[in-house]
Amino acid sequence: MKIIDTPLPGGGIGWSAMDNREIEAVANVLNHPGRLFRYPGEGWQSQCQLFEQEVCQKLGAKHALMVASGTCALTLCLSAYGIGPGDEVIVPAYTYISTASAVTNAGAVPVIADIDDSLGLDPADVERKITEYTKAVIAVHMQGVPGRVGALREICKKRGIRLIEDACQAIGSKYRGEYTGMGSDAFAWSLNFYKVITCGEGGVFFTNDDDAFIRGVYAHDPGSPMWKTGLSRGAKLAPYTQMGMRGNEVCAAIARVQFDKLDAILGKTRPLKKHLLSCLDAPKNYALQHVDDPEGDCGISVTLIGRDKESTAGMVKLMAEQGLAIGSLYNEGFPDRHVYTYWEAILQKHSPTPAGYPWNDPNYHGGVEYSPDMCQNTLDILARSMRFSFNLNLQPEHVEKVAKVINYADSNL
Repeated sequence: MKIIDTPLPGGGIGWSAMDNREIEAVANVLNHPGRLFRYPGEGWQSQCQLFEQEVCQKLGAKHALMVASGTCALTLCLSAYGIGPGDEVIVPAYTYISTASAVTNAGAVPVIADIDDSLGLDPADVERKITEYTKAVIAVHMQGVPGRVGALREICKKRGIRLIEDACQAIGSKYRGEYTGMGSDAFAWSLNFYKVITCGEGGVFFTNDDDAFIRGVYAHDPGSPMWKTGLSRGAKLAPYTQMGMRGNEVCAAIARVQFDKLDAILGKTRPLKKHLLSCLDAPKNYALQHVDDPEGDCGISVTLIGRDKESTAGMVKLMAEQGLAIGSLYNEGFPDRHVYTYWEAILQKHSPTPAGYPWNDPNYHGGVEYSPDMCQNTLDILARSMRFSFNLNLQPEHVEKVAKVINYADSNL
């Protein structure tokens, strides 16, 4: 008989926490259709505005701006600091294409760097990839696990470049006692369907810099100053036009309810991960993903990194035989499309115009080139990675069975 003889409960994170509260929040907005616009009229506050206030209060952030997506939020993180044509931004080889797309949205050129066993940026490769054109580094915290933030902050401070944190998959995570991103120049959340909290689509741009926030306001909505929104009150910078990526009231209403559930969501996932780890035997054929700050981890995933590709494939096969289809390269469950080799638009330097923007922008004097095999360390690590994701419907007895299967596969390889 298989160790896991009945399928584990399926589900997700934020969307599995949805109930009548989200329905009521949306209905309340729709019952006042005259208030559907992001900017409030006399006598009420918008849902976007309330959401921004609530996240700032909890995180201790000075400024937050709800926008249409996590990609938009990342784009603002760069644009708000004047990063654009002629500049390079270092991004990890393991992340969704949106991270690199945010760079091209801003008019800058993405430089792809290797990851290490944290599954985040390898600080050593970041140092190697810095050039005279480098203006920022984007650290991505994949699957709820903050990367080597401390080391990256030291590098960026030493080299005088911006550190942006892509916390889109790590909402609620912390790093050394403070919410992830708070110690860097800016950071972004995504409220996409798959994220820790969700409103379907949406994002949040965060910064503690007054001028950067104003630039973000101008970029996210060229008409913002004309609507007398109050977002740019006291601005010293003249308004300019750039993009259009306003948040909307329906999504913000859902996001407010989801944000109120954040502690309860992580209060479920974090203990589940700790319980799974406590049930694992000392590994023989794998090592656990490096986690700089285990207490700050969202607890939504655990990744085993096999000693080589052959033993990893063997473990995956043994686990499948025992009823656990763990995410790996060998069953098409990992690393899915969150790896640079899938970024055809970037690797081939596809441009919306024949001019080849941004790589052929006359302001750019660098020489970045891409190839599918350019980040061998990343490809090797991902080929040896086995990931289990936690959802809100799992119970301790389920993760005990998962641990039992992992131990079985490791000892019987």
